[in-house]
Amino acid sequence: MKEKKMKVDGSIILAKYVTGVTYDALPAEVVEAAKRDILDTLGVALAGSSVPGGREITGLVKEWQGKGESTLIMQSIRAPAPFAALVNGTMAHALDFDDAYERAILHAGVSSVPAAFAVAERIGGVSGKTLIAAVTLGIDVTCRLGDASELDPSEVGFMYTSVYGFFGAAAAAGKLLNLSEEQMLNAFGIAYAQASGNFQAVVDGALTKRMQAGFASSGGLMSALMASKGLTGAKDSLEGQKGLFPVYLQGHYKPDALTADLGQRFAVADLSFKPYPCCRATHPAIDATLALARSNNITPENVDEISVRTGEAARLICEPLEVKQNPRVFVDAQFSIPWMVATALVKRKVTIDDVTPEAITNERVLAMASKVKPEIDDRIGSGRGTPPAEVRI
Repeated sequence: MKEKKMKVDGSIILAKYVTGVTYDALPAEVVEAAKRDILDTLGVALAGSSVPGGREITGLVKEWQGKGESTLIMQSIRAPAPFAALVNGTMAHALDFDDAYERAILHAGVSSVPAAFAVAERIGGVSGKTLIAAVTLGIDVTCRLGDASELDPSEVGFMYTSVYGFFGAAAAAGKLLNLSEEQMLNAFGIAYAQASGNFQAVVDGALTKRMQAGFASSGGLMSALMASKGLTGAKDSLEGQKGLFPVYLQGHYKPDALTADLGQRFAVADLSFKPYPCCRATHPAIDATLALARSNNITPENVDEISVRTGEAARLICEPLEVKQNPRVFVDAQFSIPWMVATALVKRKVTIDDVTPEAITNERVLAMASKVKPEIDDRIGSGRGTPPAEVRI
């Protein structure tokens, strides 16, 4: 009688993978992609350093002070590495302008890049190649968790950017700390003990939407530091009886996708960069509106109504209609098809100036937003990722 083989938890495979891969194993195009994502993340963090969320958490960290290990972007002080990752991750996500991994509907660099920079400064003497490898692997872990998930994040209510970002940040930080395979496994387990982030922040228009990425960056970094000191976490943190996928996704995941083509395909090369500072699912409607307005010379005075048909995955940015047409706070505007379509038609562009507390009081845009009627059609964009949109003016 053959002995039944025990299934190896995906966290064990990923821990071995992250600790084993070096910069020299990365293809040239992957290195370039990682550099682009690092620059993009730093750029959007600079832009997000002066907006609500980033300002307040920076002020709090200044009050806390502490050991000056790592840089706070656009600030004259340094802070303990976990605090720096919290601040910089929040800043980078504040405008919803950071990279997108569209297959899994998440942002990947926003947790790994701030964590990697904070740890690199804490350690000192880290080479650019080592930093690039750490960021690449952190992003890959985050995206692989997304690839394995069979449910849309809005279905489960968890924000994959932050939930999976805890693991990605732990991988990036752990790589720089030169964790052993066993320590990396513990870092994943400690990350699982913290992993969180929800869509209720979007529903309520709360600043925690942008802070959740900072929590992931900071929490993943702390997980790696704790593991380096001998603290332990759940070994089967992903597929165990009470692991991430059985608990958070109720078992709706694809085990093979978690580890497919390890060391051959790196998700950082598949990231995209946003043209507009708002939820990616608003972008097809923005593009269509701009194209129609420009090609037909449509002005606000000519418009009676704008209808937008899009898929089920975009429901959260269409409802409740009264909030999406008349944002309570600027977070509502970032996640509103009516507001973004109205902005595109009135201004013929969408920029970071259109997602501020002042912008949502613009009477011309508000008037136009009241004419935008979104409709959910479950025949549109039935697969994972950003659903397309059909716009009629």
